[in-house]
Amino acid sequence: MNSNIFLPLSNYSGPVLQSSTASINDSALLDSYSQAVVGAAEKISTSVVKIEITQSGRTPSGDSQDRHGGGSGFVFTPDGLVLTNSHVVHDAKRIQVSLPDGSRLPAHTIGDDPATDLAVIRLGIPDNDAPNLIAAPLGDSQSLRVGQIAIAIGNPYGFQYTVTAGVVSALGRSLRSYSGRLIEDVIQTDASLNPGNSGGPLVTSDGRVIGVNTATIMGAQGLCFAIGINTAKFVAGRLLRDGRIKRSYIGVEAQTAPLHRRLVRFYDLGSESGVFVMSVDSGSPAQKAGVRESDLIIALDGKPVAGVDDLHRLLTDARVGVSNPMTVIRHTDKLELKVVPEESRKE
Repeated sequence: MNSNIFLPLSNYSGPVLQSSTASINDSALLDSYSQAVVGAAEKISTSVVKIEITQSGRTPSGDSQDRHGGGSGFVFTPDGLVLTNSHVVHDAKRIQVSLPDGSRLPAHTIGDDPATDLAVIRLGIPDNDAPNLIAAPLGDSQSLRVGQIAIAIGNPYGFQYTVTAGVVSALGRSLRSYSGRLIEDVIQTDASLNPGNSGGPLVTSDGRVIGVNTATIMGAQGLCFAIGINTAKFVAGRLLRDGRIKRSYIGVEAQTAPLHRRLVRFYDLGSESGVFVMSVDSGSPAQKAGVRESDLIIALDGKPVAGVDDLHRLLTDARVGVSNPMTVIRHTDKLELKVVPEESRKE
């Protein structure tokens, strides 16, 4: 005799009723999530653009040959200013931008900053801007919280206007740009990014831009990064004003190196590492200040320097032409030098 007893659903409402209730609740929750993503995507859709660029290049045999590439961007002023990644448009000799309605416009670079991987381009020919565009609403990346919804929009692999969604995975990350400098306060997200997403917006559930999508880690899944919109606002303002970001330099080739424990204890230093000077540029601010090869820079203007990235962070445009005390260790001696940084002309 078969021991399994099958009851009509109408006569058994325990687990089935609970499952049904859970299903209804899950459905409502999923609908809310979907509505948030759909609403944000629709709000930002009219501002996201596809960027195609042409660069000069050469074949292996040395013949000239154009290279083609592209990425994404978004309009942030109604008169046609677009924010994107520096690596998307750097050294481009021709830029074409496709708008959401399918129209195409030429564009030219206002300025780009490889150190933060950000660039501003303007749609239309130089004397004829593209009017009546819809600017993306910008948010505040300082107000983000880990776990909130993050929506990425871009043109991966040339597929125009693709939406992916996830969450803000972490805040305050540091990411090294292709110029070698660290980009600070980077947003980590698991919203999927692929080649072509670069320069597109990362937005909140209310459709405000909180970041500029910039990079993924090769071979990793769910590790994607965006430059905070607060950083992008600052950089865009400077690029519009000056066409570039001004930074200072002292003229040393250096690397991060550990300090001997005896020196750390003897001088009661706050860090166990510093910047080891491998060479000093002729005529540079460092040479004028008396910096020598094999010196260890441990502080600038009273602020500890534990490595090359610390030194980069401190060498802002505010230090150009200003005398700054710099502490170095030479052999076993602690020296106080005066250095006057100059404006850097390097990318």
